[in-house]
Amino acid sequence: MQWLFLQRMLWVLLYATTFSCRGKNTAPAPEAISALDLKRGDLISCGTTTQQFGSVTFAIAGSATVKAAFTLGLKLLHSFEYDEAEKVFAGIIDEQPSCAMAYWGIAMSNFHPLWTPPSVTELTKGSKAVAIAQALPLSKKEAAYIDAIAAFYANWEKVDHRSRCLNFEKAMEKLYTAWPDDHEAAALYALALNAAADPADKTFQKQRKAGAILQALFPGEPNHPGIVHYLIHTYDAPELATLALPAARKYASVAPSSAHALHMPSHIFTRLGLWDEDIQSNLASVSSAQCYAQAIGKEHWDEELHGMDYLVYAYLQKGDNTRAKQLLDNLNAIREVHPANFKVAYAFAAIPSRFLLENRYWKEAADLKPPTANLVWNDHPWPKAIVHFTRLMGAVHTGNKEAANTELQVLKQIQDTLIAQKDIYKANQVDIQIKTGEAWIHWKAGRQEQALGSMTLAAELEDKTEKHPVTPGEVIPAREFLGDLLLQLNSPDKALEAYEQDLKKHPNRFNGLYGAGLAAQKTGNLEKAGYYYRQLLAVADTAGSRRPELEIVRTRILQNLKD
Repeated sequence: MQWLFLQRMLWVLLYATTFSCRGKNTAPAPEAISALDLKRGDLISCGTTTQQFGSVTFAIAGSATVKAAFTLGLKLLHSFEYDEAEKVFAGIIDEQPSCAMAYWGIAMSNFHPLWTPPSVTELTKGSKAVAIAQALPLSKKEAAYIDAIAAFYANWEKVDHRSRCLNFEKAMEKLYTAWPDDHEAAALYALALNAAADPADKTFQKQRKAGAILQALFPGEPNHPGIVHYLIHTYDAPELATLALPAARKYASVAPSSAHALHMPSHIFTRLGLWDEDIQSNLASVSSAQCYAQAIGKEHWDEELHGMDYLVYAYLQKGDNTRAKQLLDNLNAIREVHPANFKVAYAFAAIPSRFLLENRYWKEAADLKPPTANLVWNDHPWPKAIVHFTRLMGAVHTGNKEAANTELQVLKQIQDTLIAQKDIYKANQVDIQIKTGEAWIHWKAGRQEQALGSMTLAAELEDKTEKHPVTPGEVIPAREFLGDLLLQLNSPDKALEAYEQDLKKHPNRFNGLYGAGLAAQKTGNLEKAGYYYRQLLAVADTAGSRRPELEIVRTRILQNLKD
């Protein structure tokens, strides 16, 4: 796909007139602004010949140029283009240091509610921006917006991230209640609800509340980037995903200049097993991210690897090992990504692990090495655990008992680290890996009852917890592994039940469909076997599909099942 470049837009050229944010030129001291160490430079966007980030309306006081500038920054915030949003708000501050809402924009740009928690540098910058804003003349509504983001940064050195997200939610609820007709307050309150949602809450209480707010707004503002974007995040769960399909199919056209907006629809396409739409979404996003990386003078940008992870996942479900392997080879050639964050570490760990485990390449899995990119792997325990889990599964299936137990102990050490860091969600994710690894170690040793017990516990724990927003899905779903184990234990009826339960949560997964067909055939239910085999062929029978299972399926359908 050809890279499309947008003209760089120098802020001073675009907004050359003097800003007048509130009519009072009460500016903070120059040293206070310098201490913020703001991102500055040209605004970069890729993918269209004109800048397209959607439509928002925000009643900020000031000149027409200030209003246009702030509107642009807000659009970028809604599409999680945080670096570019900060550039816009920094440009306002350069021209008019007394514009309080520009500092609000800086604080919001360093929060990124649904991503990994802000770094110490980002927390420091955000809290300083809040302090400056609070010292400036404010309207009642401006004060409410700034107080809301201040609730997140307050005492950040001592208060944990989740508690501060809950504080932000409460403050945004207060703002939204005071100004119920303010669509920005409504959209940001919905975002706050999602940020504060408990991943273990299977009633989706906060998500449903956020969804009700956003659904009420969406018909009247179909081109609002925040409303459509947050609907996708709100319903990014198997039980809710169909509710977000209209938003998913809309968002890319709302903000085509945003690589993240091009990618986000694939969250819902993945949930629903719509692999062709998933692939097209991420091809566009990866291309845009590559364009952005070149424009900022970097080899690779984190959003590129994020899209690659989703692409590999989708290609694997279509049985397209050719394209999946091309992306894996591209990944292995990468030596530097900007920024080298959790999202990048996850992609570096998950992409090769998915490819090897989905294909049952056990020998290669046992020998997997983490990529030698610009990452400090000890800073990213959960991605590091994915590599060790892959090695464990490879060692078990190649009969290397000692290596499997060594990898199991590493996983337990990583879990201890995450518990010490009070990152319970990720510690639970590693616990699922530990229980899965123990199950297959028991199986290899002939301890069938213990194997089934451990694998069942892993599946039940995973069922109770939502996936992390960074990932298209578990590297291999635990309940799918349970089906695999039950087949090994010669319990095809129970294996079929496990596969069918998992396919409700992960529709159209290649191995889930194949496993269900195989289990049904072993039980003698040829009608059901034919159903799952035909479904697999409909999903994966394409030119790039080279999985040997497909040829087996064709043979079974044509010769054995006699449909």
